[in-house]
Amino acid sequence: MKNKQAPIGIFDSGIGGLTVAHAIRKILRNESLIYFGDTAHLPYGDKSEAAVQAYSIKIADVLLGRGCKIIVIACNSASSAAYELLKEYVGSRAKVVNVIDPMVSFVKEKFSETKIGLIGTKRTVQSNIYARKIEELVQGIELASLATPLLVPMIEEGFFNNKISSEIIDQYLSDELLQNIEGLILGCTHYPLVKNQIEKYYQGKVQVLDSSEITALYLKDRLIEFDILNDQETEPDDRFLVSDYTESFEASTKLFFNQRVHLEKYALWD
Repeated sequence: MKNKQAPIGIFDSGIGGLTVAHAIRKILRNESLIYFGDTAHLPYGDKSEAAVQAYSIKIADVLLGRGCKIIVIACNSASSAAYELLKEYVGSRAKVVNVIDPMVSFVKEKFSETKIGLIGTKRTVQSNIYARKIEELVQGIELASLATPLLVPMIEEGFFNNKISSEIIDQYLSDELLQNIEGLILGCTHYPLVKNQIEKYYQGKVQVLDSSEITALYLKDRLIEFDILNDQETEPDDRFLVSDYTESFEASTKLFFNQRVHLEKYALWD
């Protein structure tokens, strides 16, 4: 039985998973978080499946070494490429949660007999994982998926909520594939950082589905199910690791957590 006070491990290729970590911090106030941003290898969206799997295994070893009771794959590309492998690799040492299953469950609950759009990295879209899972669980949903590869590097470089990002977003969202949709899945954990611009484009006519809060609520349910929810009032001890230091990551972490945080550099390969 894992110690209920053990930390929650979270990882992503860069700053995108901070949207998930921030939502978890708001909903699970007693839990301590260990976040790993694999900034040396971002973005995962244009990497091979084998490469993403190798990075994920290495990061899991780091998080397991820090005693994490559950690992959240806060990255759609890694969730699609490495979730099943990581579950098998981790085994009984910890639980593993991804960001795709919570969104699919939400779509099942809220939508039927309609068309939904999805934007994501090339890896997520080419994996076809959302379409397969939605088809298995939800009748009558047509899913239109569009790869939007410029968004992650744009966000990582700090180009969001400005004229440049608006023009790129508008160009993607005007694609013929995404016409006549009722909802849009943000199929990358970076994309909530431009959610307000996406909502501005749609002017309330399309529901924009952000996986960060959906995943945090799903995680709470899993912690209760596995009897590892920290139900004691404790002061959380959050830690942030990066495989390569970047100013944008430090700035984003400060923005999300309203305080300057100490970044520990941890090279996955020497």
